[in-house]
Amino acid sequence: MSSQTPASSQHLLSAAHIIRAGGVIAYPTETVYGLGCDPFDEQAVSRLLAIKRRPVHKGLILVAADLAQLDGLVRLDDTQRRQLQQTWPAPVTYLLEATDRVPVWIRGAHSKVAVRVSAHPLARALAAAVGTPIVSTSANRAGRPPARNRFQVGKALGGDLDFIVTGDCDPRGKPSTMIDLQSGRILRG
Repeated sequence: MSSQTPASSQHLLSAAHIIRAGGVIAYPTETVYGLGCDPFDEQAVSRLLAIKRRPVHKGLILVAADLAQLDGLVRLDDTQRRQLQQTWPAPVTYLLEATDRVPVWIRGAHSKVAVRVSAHPLARALAAAVGTPIVSTSANRAGRPPARNRFQVGKALGGDLDFIVTGDCDPRGKPSTMIDLQSGRILRG
């Protein structure tokens, strides 16, 4: 990963406050900037989907600070929990069985939810500061290339967002691998 531009703790706390207040932000992940909001705030998620022009039935990824932040949201047996503990943090997203606590506007038309403990320290710190996993979907309008830096986010979406977290993404990186944990099937690699 490229060297990270450290965001001040006040910068991250401001972003977390905006998320908890129902805002939509952009923040760096391993390879691209992501759009984020509180996954339990239906209005915030609806606004994020409108900005992105993404249909709700596709579902959204959640980024967590650690595996414990997913407790009560996903069903894991002991073997699956150990596998995730050995894998994360990493640019690997898993499809996991969702509990009823995961809103339909996050799952979309699916019974599973896509989750990741990001290898990007700012993404993890942001989820920790919010106190819950946060939505993570690439910062772009549907069908357009994802933004890889703060300038690209501002140019494409700045007027629609409440905050942009400053940080670096790895310009050589690829989107996170997506794996169905139960079947082991790689959906995106």
